[in-house]
Amino acid sequence: MKRLFIFTIAMALTIGYAATAANGLTLEDLTSGSYRAQTIAGITPLADGEHYSQLSPDAKQIISYSYRTGEQEAVLFDVTNTRGNVQLQDIDGYEMSPDEKNILIRTETSPIYRHSYTATYYIYNVQNRTLVPLSNGGPQEVAKFSPDGHIVAFVRGGNLFIVRLLFNNAEIQVTKDGEYNHIINGKPDWVNEEEFSFSRAFDFTADSEMLVWIRYDESAVREFTFPLYRGQYPSLDDYAAYPGSYSYKYPMAGEQNATVSVHSYDIKSHATRKMQLPLDADGYVPRIFATSDANKVLILTQNRHQDRLEIYAANPRSTECRLIVRDNVDRYITEEPYKQFKIYNGGFVLMSERDGFNHLYQYDLNGTLKRRLTSGQFVVSTFYGINQQTGECFFAANEEGAQYQAIYKVDTKGRITKLSQQQGNNRASFSRNMKYYINVYSNISTPPVTTICSATGKTLVTLEDNASLNQKLSTLNLSTPEFFTFTTSEGTQLNGYMVKPANFKPSQRYPVIMYQYSGPGSQQVIDSWSAGNMGGCLYEHYMADRGFIMVCVDGRGTGGRGAAFEKQTYQHLGQLESRDQVEAALYLGSLPYIDAQHIGIWGWSYGGFNTLMSMMEGRPVFAAGVAVAPVTSYRFYDSVYTERFMRTPNENPQGYDDCPLTRTPRLHGSLLICHGLADDNVHFRNTAELTEALTQAGQPFMQLTYTNRNHSIFGYDGGRTRLHLYRAISNWFEQNLK
Repeated sequence: MKRLFIFTIAMALTIGYAATAANGLTLEDLTSGSYRAQTIAGITPLADGEHYSQLSPDAKQIISYSYRTGEQEAVLFDVTNTRGNVQLQDIDGYEMSPDEKNILIRTETSPIYRHSYTATYYIYNVQNRTLVPLSNGGPQEVAKFSPDGHIVAFVRGGNLFIVRLLFNNAEIQVTKDGEYNHIINGKPDWVNEEEFSFSRAFDFTADSEMLVWIRYDESAVREFTFPLYRGQYPSLDDYAAYPGSYSYKYPMAGEQNATVSVHSYDIKSHATRKMQLPLDADGYVPRIFATSDANKVLILTQNRHQDRLEIYAANPRSTECRLIVRDNVDRYITEEPYKQFKIYNGGFVLMSERDGFNHLYQYDLNGTLKRRLTSGQFVVSTFYGINQQTGECFFAANEEGAQYQAIYKVDTKGRITKLSQQQGNNRASFSRNMKYYINVYSNISTPPVTTICSATGKTLVTLEDNASLNQKLSTLNLSTPEFFTFTTSEGTQLNGYMVKPANFKPSQRYPVIMYQYSGPGSQQVIDSWSAGNMGGCLYEHYMADRGFIMVCVDGRGTGGRGAAFEKQTYQHLGQLESRDQVEAALYLGSLPYIDAQHIGIWGWSYGGFNTLMSMMEGRPVFAAGVAVAPVTSYRFYDSVYTERFMRTPNENPQGYDDCPLTRTPRLHGSLLICHGLADDNVHFRNTAELTEALTQAGQPFMQLTYTNRNHSIFGYDGGRTRLHLYRAISNWFEQNLK
């Protein structure tokens, strides 16, 4: 019977079915981007506050536009109109010097990890149109201008370099101890990049005379290796005869991390100094920031438990480090204080959950709290900056409800004014003088609308309304997603949304597919075009018109509702989250139009982990599930992320031991597991160990692996990887829920 079952499932994955839903959507169109919304990306605010720049659609020009009108004002760079021996076809990106007299032109960009990449940079002089290489020593990383625009620093091979533009582009090697998998200067190692969300770990002082950087000694960190094959899209021809491998330093929970320290370099004297930073031996330095004071660089540190943030004012010349702010937060500190940290002339703004909700606090450079900018039972998600003439501060928050985001300003008297006009999701990008902002609005049924607004919230011009996409969508027969709330048997109110078939009949009983992510601080139930899969819940609409009701529920541990709701899962990841998905299935099964015997669940990454935890929760509510790139034991995952929520395995063995690997005897429902073999984030090891545990527990399952694919399981240059994956997911639910 077991062999027959597995054979039947295999046939379900390989036998095709009509790929077009009744509403006209196809997986080919969805996965190829035919319904991708247009956005105004890569906006760079210019120094005068009245203009912004952007790369042209053909990537051949850098164009400046007026904030007031949205019209093109000038061409700042054109690949066909440069002087020198360099001839470029197009460019990948750019960075303006602070005085905007030079531009760093980025080409030949090659991704490394989530945020990092190598590139070949060129220096373009705006006045004389000359284009010259930044360096002839090989590709560079994280290139950056000094504040006076006369120096460019970059990283190559784990070492820092500077190029002095006023000295005939003379190149100086600042550090010489950089070595792959041992020492890195000026850029983070894998785990710090991935979990603190940054790629540049150096800065210049305000007078452009000193360079300050973080040094990572990962010599004692253990390596992780995964195989590489020739494959396709792209084809790795070096491995045509024999497979290869990739090895890098990956500290797992409880294991040795890189040792970090902070150093300074005097550009005139060439003196290198180590900062006297009182950092724990196993502590972190998630960011460093130059300030308006040339003798003060702010160094942000954390202890390994990540429940204490300390800010030091460091003198790069004397190396003295003085503690100016300590923020102790219950359980753990999220990434947001680092990602939203902003320097202004004479001070900084810190985001903190010290009162249970993310709010903003303004300090001077001595660490004196000047004022609290926001307060209330809502979450500030983004801080945009301060108008230093008026003192007004601008931010995004969900004051209207957990699923919404609006743009606000707060004046010097603490009065908060909502600027965005429509309820849904609003994101902003402000001009340098904070007089204008570009607003991107959407809701769960409306593709993004990009407008330029004044600082009072008045719309000045519409840049993109996605009219062509709206026209395409209007030809489809799509239902309107519905938001709902319900209360679990444990008394917790949860938020969700539901996508029904366009021809929904209340008298009919429908199978259900639940999608979730469920990770700490995440949100899927949002009134935004980014909700669901592929934008606008379009995959959900595709499956709905194949006869399913598609549902998403944010359980305990997710974001938008304050620290108390989010941090309930501390030290026991997956336990409450899986119970809440089971409770959601039970609630859905009580509705008259739901077939309670045919409810499925799926998710990716943390969502894959929680899919497994939910199918193994003990209550047999799920008939089928798909886990994509799942963590199966947090003993296998990285130190920074895992310990933030779980502490170390030695401190919390019970929390770690309740995981899919130990729950396999309780699996209920038909399970499909999908994973990329070159996943540098959630290693394929997770799936390998799970499939062995399932095998030994006598549990049937199916498994799909994707050659050379990383965590996104995405193909390049016309590859059909993502299409294959979504066909497999769709087929699985078709076969097992109908």
